[in-house]
Amino acid sequence: MDHFLYKDGVLHAEDVPVADIAAAVGTPFYVYSTATLERHFNLFNDALEGLDHLVCYAMKAASNVAILKTLARLGAGMDVVSGGEYLRAKAAGVPGDKIVFSGVGKTREEMRLALEGGIRQFNVESEPEMEALSAVAEGMGLRAPITVRVNPDVDAKTHAKIATGKSENKFGIPISRAREVYALAARLPGLEVIGIDVHIGSQLTDLEPFRQAYLKVGELTGILRADGHDIRRLDLGGGLGIPYTRGNEAPPLPSQYGAMIKETLGHLGCEIEIEPGRLIAGNAGLLVSEVIYVKSGEGRDFLILDAAMNDLIRPAMYDAWHDIVPVIQPAPAAEQQPYDIVGPVCESGDTFARQRMMPALAAGDLVAFRSAGAYGAVMASEYNTRPLVPEVLVNGQDFAVIRARPTFDEILNRDIIPSWL
Repeated sequence: MDHFLYKDGVLHAEDVPVADIAAAVGTPFYVYSTATLERHFNLFNDALEGLDHLVCYAMKAASNVAILKTLARLGAGMDVVSGGEYLRAKAAGVPGDKIVFSGVGKTREEMRLALEGGIRQFNVESEPEMEALSAVAEGMGLRAPITVRVNPDVDAKTHAKIATGKSENKFGIPISRAREVYALAARLPGLEVIGIDVHIGSQLTDLEPFRQAYLKVGELTGILRADGHDIRRLDLGGGLGIPYTRGNEAPPLPSQYGAMIKETLGHLGCEIEIEPGRLIAGNAGLLVSEVIYVKSGEGRDFLILDAAMNDLIRPAMYDAWHDIVPVIQPAPAAEQQPYDIVGPVCESGDTFARQRMMPALAAGDLVAFRSAGAYGAVMASEYNTRPLVPEVLVNGQDFAVIRARPTFDEILNRDIIPSWL
């Protein structure tokens, strides 16, 4: 569910007409719904009621500080994967003891930054990382709390580029080697082992891969406790999918996911962490664009938009589907026709949809990409010297620009001309 609905024939973001935002900030732009962000976070939080738990938002999905602050006010922790994300979380007012640091390539500088500012735990992914973290923490007179990310060799049955739990993926250590790796961690003076971490992929639409992974984690918990490790926290990652196409079979609900966690791991007495990102932010955002031209080609018509692959890369990178709807609601009996919907970047990959059935549109019409809140603005670039698009947050009848579109002067002034030129 989201809060982007047609009212009086115009698409609204909560109580704000999307066309009004377009008139104020120009196109293209991203717009997020506060009510949807809050609803989706609360669904996860409620799903784990009865367990000692923390919902850590995976901020790589959408990391604007205003979004983080919206979730932090509800009690969310944050899952970060870089020093920059750590600083964003802190800027949003998230205390260090609610920030989890994930990722396969943490640098010593990032480790030091998090230890200085406070950290809930590091989810470590290799022996070299353990040794580096121990050295940094010991040099600061600290012990770094860690979980070890184990790779359970479970097929998440998702896109190859967002699967992370198979043996061939770069993430974590093989679960078969967990005992020896935990033994090493226990010997390193700068580390405090507190738990286990697992994450098998993103956009999962079936609970069974989660179940397989969590049963393995439960078994490993017993083994590691028998070895003398104080396993008191289980970080289960994120990955629950969202319905990108309306009318298709819906992914499992957070309540079903929570029930499965309680069934598989609730008896262990561990604190549970989950790290949802896409399901919190995905359907909470739209990308709004204007039709520049309608072009007739050989056997097909093109809608050429002012948004491009640099603004929303998911279709080009993952062959991802986004529902694309007119901002002005078409009549119920409006005839539809197929369009290739493309952007202005000089690459054939700058294609959002092929032969998509749409009502007749004309230059100047606005369209909205649904389910664009996750992995949209955060993956955008200035390719072709196209400015990053604004981000807007709606709260009831109010809206505010939470990231402005840079001017061309601002973009060009970042370039530095060397003295010999």
